[in-house]
Amino acid sequence: MARALVLELDGEEFAVSIKKIDRDQLYGSVEIEAYDEKGNPASLLILAADGKTLLDRGGTALATVDEKGNSIERNTLKAVSSTGKELTAVDSSFNVTNHLKKAEVEDYLSQIVKSIYVIDPFDETVNLSGLTATLSEGAIYKFPFSYRGGGIEPDNGFLLGNKDGDAFMVVGKTARFQFAKLNNAVQLDDIEEQEISADDIDFDLL
Repeated sequence: MARALVLELDGEEFAVSIKKIDRDQLYGSVEIEAYDEKGNPASLLILAADGKTLLDRGGTALATVDEKGNSIERNTLKAVSSTGKELTAVDSSFNVTNHLKKAEVEDYLSQIVKSIYVIDPFDETVNLSGLTATLSEGAIYKFPFSYRGGGIEPDNGFLLGNKDGDAFMVVGKTARFQFAKLNNAVQLDDIEEQEISADDIDFDLL
């Protein structure tokens, strides 16, 4: 059963449901089918490391092992910092009340978008007019979002809307931009010229 995502804005709580917008719904999709010389459908196989064994889908798996090569369960693993301190896992956003904070346009535009969701009332008793009204005026709100929980760092969830009263949630991570400047160019006057003779050139390296 779907769970409600509870959003809190200025002391008022809104229980909403989210529905992911799939790229196929927006742009459509293309499926490529391959056939052999006899007209039979072809399937994708994996060539093993020995160079001769073909493995069908599901024939490979990932395993977690310790230093001695013994298999261990993933749920027994714990995340730690560089100093060995255990890190606290993030709870699912569906288990807590998510407090919305005002966000700037620059914050939103600096995101690497992972998913986009449509926001609807969780049931017929929920009225989102108090939220959609401020979103339709161009306001953007932000809160930490984790769908399933269990990770170390949540994603960024941004709420925004349009003039028609539709509300959306955009989930992503902040991009780490590094800007380059042209005013740090090296001046040639600062470089000491050195005369190079033919004897200094090693033609074996050319």
